[in-house]
Amino acid sequence: MLEGSGDLGAALFKTWTEKERINEIAKLVSGFRNGVPVGILCKMAETIAGNRKLAKKYLKKYMTEAERIAAVESAPDAVRPIAKTMLI
Repeated sequence: MLEGSGDLGAALFKTWTEKERINEIAKLVSGFRNGVPVGILCKMAETIAGNRKLAKKYLKKYMTEAERIAAVESAPDAVRPIAKTMLI
């Protein structure tokens, strides 16, 4: 039944309005402030936004520069390159 459906979450997010996406990313940032790992923040923001460029724009809107730098510095080595790309 679900063969070839790919990422169901990504398919759902594509049906959302830009306002819904922005609101969800704001909630995601709130979750990050409460302990969601930076890797999940970056991957989910990209999936919700639809692409990395928009995700970066929204993350910069909802996170201070100090938060973004701290997130990159505290990211595990495997996640640091993507975090740096999206947050700085």
